Amino acid sequence: MPEIMTHSPTVVRNSLGLAVAGTRITLYDVMDYLTDGWPPKLIQHWLNLTDTQIADVMAYIENNRAEVETEYQQVVAYAEELRQYWTERNRERFAQIAKMPRRPGQEKLWAKLDALKARIAQE
Repeated sequence: MPEIMTHSPTVVRNSLGLAVAGTRITLYDVMDYLTDGWPPKLIQHWLNLTDTQIADVMAYIENNRAEVETEYQQVVAYAEELRQYWTERNRERFAQIAKMPRRPGQEKLWAKLDALKARIAQE
């Protein structure tokens, strides 16, 4: 990953990558929400960040946009590789589970789940 200098006491590099000091919240978490169109104030409340923390994180991202974006894309690509690996590795097990009979007494629950799956498939 590219070396990004941190000049903010709020943004540090640790074993998780670029993170909010004293937390397990990474800048990649924040970037996920920003990419999905969340406003900073909502991200702040969702991740339970202080006003100073969110301001410092947003300033850091803005001041180091190219480097942070490059590193974020690498993290996203790696996460997708992991997802594909585990999906393939567990494919047989998921097929076995899908073939198992449903427990009696959960018909309403399964009907709701089946309806949700059908709705998602149409979208």
